[in-house]
Amino acid sequence: MENVHDLNRLKFPIGNFEKKEFYSHDELKELIRINESAPAKYRKIVEKLKPEDLNKTYREGSWTIQQLIHHVADIQLLHFLRLKKALTEPNYKEVTLIDMDGWAGTADGTKAPVEDSLMMFEGANKRYVFLLRSLNDEALKIEYYHPVRKFTINQAQAIAMSAWHVDHHLAHIKIALGESL
Repeated sequence: MENVHDLNRLKFPIGNFEKKEFYSHDELKELIRINESAPAKYRKIVEKLKPEDLNKTYREGSWTIQQLIHHVADIQLLHFLRLKKALTEPNYKEVTLIDMDGWAGTADGTKAPVEDSLMMFEGANKRYVFLLRSLNDEALKIEYYHPVRKFTINQAQAIAMSAWHVDHHLAHIKIALGESL
């Protein structure tokens, strides 16, 4: 039986997402850089994998590497969609949610080539990062409620959550491959 502490370290190898009340311009630049560099990091780790490696998991009952790659591409696209909705729809007060386990279990989440999601991640992420860099102080303050996390989040905090998310799942893939973090 796994120790609860060990299980939490596997579930959250870089720690839980902790939103700050304020992010400086330098912190936001770094968070955007993390988002911008993420697709290349995923591509680099995938390049060395054999097809059977895609079925490895980071803990018992977790998603496979293949599902993680598809999930990260899906969620980065979702973050982009949320940002666009927040910027263009004044009544967008609650984030668009998805059934992540459901999405990870669809045929494209379990069987589609990871190259498809890497290309999607790279393409959508370029637009997302371009838009992130265009945000002014007023846009960064636009808020919405996240019912799963049970908090209100502004766009600066959403950028931080997005950066945490790509690093979080990259750590899962490294654990599944037996690599050090």
